[in-house]
Amino acid sequence: MNKELVIVLDFGGQYNQLIARRVRECNVYAEVHPYTLPIEKIKEMNPKGIIFTGGPNSVYKEEAPSYSKEIFELGIPILGICYGSQLMAHLLGGKVATAPVSEYGRTEVDIDKNSVLFADVEEKTICWMSHTDYIAEAPEGFKVCATTPVCPVAAMECPEKKLYATQFHPEVMHTQEGMKMLKAFVIDVCGCAGDWRMDSFVDDTIKNLREKIGDGKVLCALSGGVDSSVAAVLLSKAVGKQLTCVFVDQGLLRKNEGDEVEAVFGPNGAYDLNFIRVNAQDRFYEKLAGVTEPEEKRKIIGEEFIRVFEEEAKKIGAVDFLVQGTIYPDVIESGLGKSATIKSHHNVGGLPDYVDFKEIVEPLRLLFKDEVRRAGLELGIPEYLVYRQPFPGPGLGIRIVGEVTAEKVRMVQDADYIYREEIAKAGLDKGLGQYFAALTNMRSVGVMGDDRTYDYAVALRAVCTSDFMTADCAEIPFEVLQKVMTRIINEVKGVNRVMYDLTSKPPGTIEFE
Repeated sequence: MNKELVIVLDFGGQYNQLIARRVRECNVYAEVHPYTLPIEKIKEMNPKGIIFTGGPNSVYKEEAPSYSKEIFELGIPILGICYGSQLMAHLLGGKVATAPVSEYGRTEVDIDKNSVLFADVEEKTICWMSHTDYIAEAPEGFKVCATTPVCPVAAMECPEKKLYATQFHPEVMHTQEGMKMLKAFVIDVCGCAGDWRMDSFVDDTIKNLREKIGDGKVLCALSGGVDSSVAAVLLSKAVGKQLTCVFVDQGLLRKNEGDEVEAVFGPNGAYDLNFIRVNAQDRFYEKLAGVTEPEEKRKIIGEEFIRVFEEEAKKIGAVDFLVQGTIYPDVIESGLGKSATIKSHHNVGGLPDYVDFKEIVEPLRLLFKDEVRRAGLELGIPEYLVYRQPFPGPGLGIRIVGEVTAEKVRMVQDADYIYREEIAKAGLDKGLGQYFAALTNMRSVGVMGDDRTYDYAVALRAVCTSDFMTADCAEIPFEVLQKVMTRIINEVKGVNRVMYDLTSKPPGTIEFE
């Protein structure tokens, strides 16, 4: 697509994807790339701006991630954040050292409003700090434009070279005026027009898909979730009846979900799609028997999905392309360049080495979840489908801690159904990013009807999030949780304890495995 681009160079920071997300909120397209991206490639990509992310290393150590000083001579505006600010200072002759006092969390920062970054920011503003090292001396030609009592260079700038740096993280919500700062960089410094819109993404993607696929046959891996549904409708608009949607019921879906998906996308549904349902519960349970390690479960599920799709493709005949609803968080969390692998998503890091298709097509690969929803609305998909609860590709396989069995699937299906039903009754479903029940691997003693029990514990999870890259625990009213607990223990055989998970993301992930 012909669009303005901001490159986010990833130096291993936990918020790299969030930076890209915030830039996109300014209606400017951003992509995350590893710091190993060659400078010639950057020149070829012709970005309007570059952002250096944070990272866990010390810039002055030999093994620390770095970059060629030539990048500062390209005339492209650069914003360094946290480690990125220290790297800029280090490479340009400043001094970076271990701070006498580390700063973590909410910090009051004194701002110089003469800086273009801070023109619309209060003189004292709350920012999020997370550093042990600090910039002890700014490089020659740089002006300090923000400080704290223990951080002499909380921000610095060299406007002549369009170089800016903040020790704090403007991208996180805890930095109260962070979006103003990022918008000032992207719009005022980089000169971006801010005209990247979802309607143009949809139109351009459909056009590009037509050109790529030509008269080839396409198989779409349809789970019925938001991502694969949007991908399916995109492909349907692009190539029509060349597309066949294959829905695999792997026995790890929510209660009644297989029938619900078929009702929407099947022969009597709202969409004129070639639709095939494959009931493959037994083969997935057999493959997962005895497996307890989360990454191994994800990879087994991912590979088995591919094998089913290959078998169905042979029945259809001469299928060239496999379409998946992979989205950007899947790609990033599965490991991007030198970044850590948080968890292998079954449709990214979980793919087997050999896949019997000419090409895998992922039209949503560079979109965050809320952007996928906006694309769905642009495509005319009904709101109740677009805003349905997210569901991971590996399904309940990663909401069951430890070995997966048919009996455990039944327990978590029933518990999750009760939880979702009570959340909806309480009118809380619209305000939550994601909520579900998971089955822990913990068994404990209980007493029911004067008898001793030794059964499983269910953990309830509910988070508030827009982009699914960060999330806070939702404050579900206690009376609702109590009602859910009572129903689960009374109605779900094999469960005698219910817990509520308070963990945010980070440090946790939204799913359990």
